[in-house]
Amino acid sequence: MERRNFLRASVLGASMVAFSGTLWQGAALAAPAQPAASPYGPLLAADANGILLPSGFTSRVIARSRQVVSGTSYTWHDAPDGGACFADGSGWIYVSNSEINPGGGASAIRFGSSGDVVSAGRILADTRQNCAGGKTPWNTWLSCEEVSRGFVYETYPFGGAAVQRPAMGRFKHEAAAADPVRKVVYLTEDETDGRFYRFVPATWGDLSAGRLQVMVAGSATSGSFTWANVPDPDGSPTVTRSQVSGSKSFNGGEGCYYANDTVWFTTKGDNRVWQVNLAGNTYELAYDDSLVSPGTPPLTGVDNVTGATSGDLYVAEDGGNMEICMITPDDKISPFLRITGQGSSEITGPAFSPAGDRLYFSSQRGTSGSSSGGITYCVTGPFRR
Repeated sequence: MERRNFLRASVLGASMVAFSGTLWQGAALAAPAQPAASPYGPLLAADANGILLPSGFTSRVIARSRQVVSGTSYTWHDAPDGGACFADGSGWIYVSNSEINPGGGASAIRFGSSGDVVSAGRILADTRQNCAGGKTPWNTWLSCEEVSRGFVYETYPFGGAAVQRPAMGRFKHEAAAADPVRKVVYLTEDETDGRFYRFVPATWGDLSAGRLQVMVAGSATSGSFTWANVPDPDGSPTVTRSQVSGSKSFNGGEGCYYANDTVWFTTKGDNRVWQVNLAGNTYELAYDDSLVSPGTPPLTGVDNVTGATSGDLYVAEDGGNMEICMITPDDKISPFLRITGQGSSEITGPAFSPAGDRLYFSSQRGTSGSSSGGITYCVTGPFRR
């Protein structure tokens, strides 16, 4: 699969409208990732925050649900979920969704150049079960409602009122990933028979109008695909996933990540990571827990996904043993971190700072197992870049 060039081009150009770097070279299909020793070495004993990390890495708590973010007057939201980082001068902003219904929305924390908290505030309010989403090349955050006939909301971390984007379809949205080459946004659907979509804006950079399309392919785990228009993106009376004959079904779409002619997304119902090779219109499995041999699958409960400049994919677990696992460009998978004492939670919102030396993420329900117990963390260390 040779993810290294794809991801490096994506992350290095994260603040650009168009990506540059190595083009997709049509690599042959590879076997799904298999367990191997981590390039960072083994996980050490849990730190003061209950997190197992490799040598050289440290963690700190950034925010807790229903508590004021340190250094601000803003109270952090319940059930922190999908997130992303945005460059902001010499600092950056971390955006996080709130997966509660009603009253979901999203918040943002602004950091200075040394990683200190500068401010925090709400960027979206009074929506429903905002799960994952995606960052756009024009520095907005797409916050997705994980409810029947849910909406995508475009939010503005640098200031401005959030806008509902019904043209992007009304279904049980999960995540989004922008592709500036084809000028589309990919979308996952969290249903047991969900679909993989793309939205083609009438004008790139303006999500108010365009075409919603769905992937059409066979039932195999690899092959070729096409796109077909969804006749009624409003999804009523016929849901969007049932409108196009031959559209491919996926079992519980979750996280979604784009990098230079490739998009990856996860499906929690079958613990798979899918790789879609956009230049060649083919798809395949990057990981499948049922194909791990020998031994116990290191990654279960696949959920949010992000990438590093090294070409490594980082996949967070919803349940499992509360790990973020990494899949390297040579298709090896290993745990990067593990959270202890929070077995009734899930890991959400992994996102790298612009420099790639900090990884932000949340434990959605923390030690309490309740949406009011969410904890947002930052891990700092010698990430491969």
